[in-house]
Formats: sequence, structure tokens, C-alpha cells
Amino acid sequence: MALIVHKYGGTSMGSTERIRSVAMRVAKWARAGHQMVVVPSAMSGETNRLLGLAKELSPAAMDAAALRELDAIAATGEQVSVGLLALALQAQGLQAVSYSGWQVPVATDRSYTKARIESIDDKRVRADLAAGKVVVITGFQGIDGDGNVTTLGRGGSDTSAVAIAAAMHADECLIYTDVDGVYTTDPRIVPEARRLSTISFEEMLEMASLGSKVLQIRSVEFAGKYRVPLRVLSSFTPWDIDINEEARSGTLITFEEDEKMEQAVVSGIAFNRDEAKITVMGVPDKPGIAYQILGPVADANIDIDVIIQNVSHDGRTDFSFTVHRNDYAKTLDLLKNTVAPATGAAQVLGDPKICKVSIVGIGMRSHVGVASKMFRTLSEEGINIQMISTSEIKTSVVIDEKYMELAVRALHKAFDLEQPAAAA
Repeated sequence: MALIVHKYGGTSMGSTERIRSVAMRVAKWARAGHQMVVVPSAMSGETNRLLGLAKELSPAAMDAAALRELDAIAATGEQVSVGLLALALQAQGLQAVSYSGWQVPVATDRSYTKARIESIDDKRVRADLAAGKVVVITGFQGIDGDGNVTTLGRGGSDTSAVAIAAAMHADECLIYTDVDGVYTTDPRIVPEARRLSTISFEEMLEMASLGSKVLQIRSVEFAGKYRVPLRVLSSFTPWDIDINEEARSGTLITFEEDEKMEQAVVSGIAFNRDEAKITVMGVPDKPGIAYQILGPVADANIDIDVIIQNVSHDGRTDFSFTVHRNDYAKTLDLLKNTVAPATGAAQVLGDPKICKVSIVGIGMRSHVGVASKMFRTLSEEGINIQMISTSEIKTSVVIDEKYMELAVRALHKAFDLEQPAAAA
């Protein structure tokens, strides 16, 4: 008997019909003798609806007090989901019980709307499992040290599921979503994209951080830190297929690198539309200037991505970096009104219409010329590169947003990703 965690996304929970299908799938696993913990998201569109109501009443920038209420509102979507799923499981003849994050409890820090999990008390859950119950736990939420409801940010249900699997030493965590695994790139952009049967943890971490929407990056970080076996599957496959066949489908995120993996120089193309570039021009080229610029940005809880400092000219330099597009206006205002006067910068410029395109692959470690092939491919398509960032297993470029789809298609073809991987 194995302890299995299932996570279902909002599309999978989008209607009572789909919730009933989820219940039948979970029931199949439970009747096969497994202990089952299920972490569902809110019903599709529900979180956006709730946040839309909140913004109608409080359209201005929110302080900590307002963010506390925002979390209290947003968390209700998952609470509805767990109750409905527990009822559907009971209708299947199973004993099922639902819990909110504060009832488990899932302890987090006090960062409203983007809280981080600190610990999970699994005693109550283990007692229910021992009694033969299926336990359904809200994703996306927890409780801080003062008893306030917190949420983990967009995609937080993935993080909740993997964290629960880690805390309970689950045998496997299955992430059910509206796609049947991890692809070489988004099939909506490149119809020839190929589903990967396996992908390394490192590659998945890079893909998630670079814009792949299949898994939230924090869930991948949890999986890597605690070595949680993780599999991505589709919730739209027939619920009554053989359990072993279902377990082998989708994409397995593995911690073992094998020879077959290394044969693929590039495993996937990731992209992120939600980027904005900011350039602080004419700052003094002296020790500490990067901290003077980026320190206040970090203090404002704004994440920074690609960073470039140009060569100095007459003792002055230009400093560019990217942020999430949602933080663009806030960052620009901070730099113009606070940082620029303090540093003596000549000007602050911004461009919210850029994107980041990346190639990812473990094979890049042992193959030369991969980045140059990427640059040549983009050049042949007339696409100008504004910024470049690299690591051992990825190369990212910042380009004009209007060229994103062209760049992804060209790179996917250039690296032969539509072809099946060579046999070992």
C-alpha cells in the first residue's frame, strides 16, 4: 500500500461533472489499496472572479491590511472545491473528509498573497488515513503565526501538493492538469511539439523558472529539495484506465540523469511574455552602484531577473534589468522618484513589451556551440537580441515581444525538437 498525493488544477475542477470524474479517478486509486491525499485548486475562473470583486471595492494599491483581506477572500475558492470533492467521494461510497489549510495546519510566513510554507503538521491527516479515509486538503493557502489566512501566490496549489507529499514522505505526487505532460514547448505555438516521457529535475526547474506554465517553480523546488517523485498527467484521460497504465503516462520528473537524456542537447524551449525591461542610464560607474539601484527594488519585494551593466564611458554606465510586467509601473516609479535622484542617474527608461525566450537542456553541459546556434537562428529570422543570460543548462534572450512566436518556432525547428529522441 502506497501513500499517493493527487493534485487537480482548476480546469479539472471546472464543473460538477468534472469534479465527479475526479472523484471516480481518486476512488479507483483508493480501491486499489492506496492511501490517498487530494489537493484541488479552485474551480476554473473562480479565483479571478473573487479578486475582481475585491478590486472593484479597493482599486488602489493595497497595504498590508488590505492584502490580509484579499487572502481571506481568495482562499474561499479552494474551500468550495474541497467540500464539493469530499461530497463527490462520499457519493462514490468512500469515507472522505476535507480540510482547509488552517485546519491541517499548513504554517506559512506573513507575506500575504505570496506566503511561503514553513511547516506542515500531518498528525490529523495521518490519523484519518489510518482510519481508511480519503483526505482532501485545500491548495494555495495556509495560516501565519497570528492565525491569519495566507495564500501562496498564483499556482500555489502545485506547491501545496508537493509540500504535503514531502511532509508525509509520499511515495509519489501526481499533478493532474489540462495537458498530458511536459512538452518540448507550448503546442499552441508549435503544433509539432513533442511530449517528453521524462525530464530531469534540473531541466524542469529551469523550464518552470523561464516561463513554462505546466508546474509552478516553487513546487519544483520543493520536489528537488525533498526528492519527491513527481509526475505530470492529464485529468482528461478516461478515469477508468488501468492504474498501472495511468501511472506510466504523462511526464516523470526524475532525479537521475541517464545516457538517453544526455543525447538531447536541448530538451525544450521556454518563453515568458510577462517581462518588462528597465534601464537606468548614466549612473556613476563605481563600487556599490548595483546595490544602490537594486537594493531599494528588492526592499520593495520586487523580483529581478536578467541584469546587464554596460561598459563605462566617461565614468558613467547604463544598467538594465527585467522584472515581472505586473511590477513594471511600481519599479519605474520607485527608480524615477527615489533611486535616480540618489544615484545621479541621467534618465530612467522602460519597455513593457519585451519577452524572454530560452533553450534548456542537460546536454548543453557537454556540447559546444549551442548558444551560437541559437543566436544564428534568431539572426536569420531578423530578430534582435536585447539581453542575454546563461547557465550551465540554459541560454535565455530578451527580445521584442512581437517576435516571440517566430523565435520559438524557429528555435524548435533548429534544434530538431519535433523529432523523437534517439534510441539509447
